[in-house]
Amino acid sequence: MAERKIVVTNETGLHARPAASLVQFVKNYPGDVKLVKDGKEANAKSIFNVMSLGISKGTEIGIIVEGEDEEAFADKLTDFIDNLSE
Repeated sequence: MAERKIVVTNETGLHARPAASLVQFVKNYPGDVKLVKDGKEANAKSIFNVMSLGISKGTEIGIIVEGEDEEAFADKLTDFIDNLSE
């Protein structure tokens, strides 16, 4: 299991388009990917789960990756979230 913490810097947080982009990015990863906010976990492969967390700009979230090459994918996902834009 690989874990990361990151502060969301995108202006709109992880709502609508950015959330859809995130889901598209992780959906082909063969393992499990979860986002954690305030102790609540969500499957990052589900747009509804991601949006249910209500992640806004400046929110610190956790990333949990389990599966093949989990450390490398966790790093890629962290970079992806860092570079999200509208």
